[in-house]
Amino acid sequence: MVDIVFSLLIPPSVFAALPLMDTLFSTQGIMVMLLAAYGVAMWMFLTSAPKVHTVMVSDLAIAQRFYEGELRLPAAEVPLHYYYNYDQTLGAAAVDPLYLSADFGPSRPSAEPEGLWYQLKKNAQLHVIAGASLGRQNRQRHVCFDRDCLEEVLLQAQRQGAKYKIRSEKPLNFLLKDLQGNVIEMVEAKA
Repeated sequence: MVDIVFSLLIPPSVFAALPLMDTLFSTQGIMVMLLAAYGVAMWMFLTSAPKVHTVMVSDLAIAQRFYEGELRLPAAEVPLHYYYNYDQTLGAAAVDPLYLSADFGPSRPSAEPEGLWYQLKKNAQLHVIAGASLGRQNRQRHVCFDRDCLEEVLLQAQRQGAKYKIRSEKPLNFLLKDLQGNVIEMVEAKA
């Protein structure tokens, strides 16, 4: 009599799933679930993490007039290197601190960020630094190793109605003209 009542209250499919539940809640099953949860959490963090795109330019003053004037990019309120220990990503962490103790010349304040910082999108910033050579015909050259960065700059130029000419798609290379008549060559460099 009890068997009949029990079989009416609990369907037989629950009993068939019990071996699966036993494996799922074993030590190995819990470890697999934790590993899967960790993978999902890392994927969510990495896809939502702020990004910094760096562009090397031949003249920082002309670049500042171009990005602020022509493209109307707002200056970043807080550069992202404050969040990510940016100096270590540039290779400064590989230098032994003993070598840095000697005085090699005039020191500059470390509180001031080097280069220019602009807010490209909500979760992306553009870091503009000096270091690129001039292009052909003394063109200003802006070099970037990240295609997404150059695509964002081109999109911003199109939004602002700037004159541009795409020279090649792969690697991305295009020319922009600023308000002062300077031709700026935007180049995707291969690492």
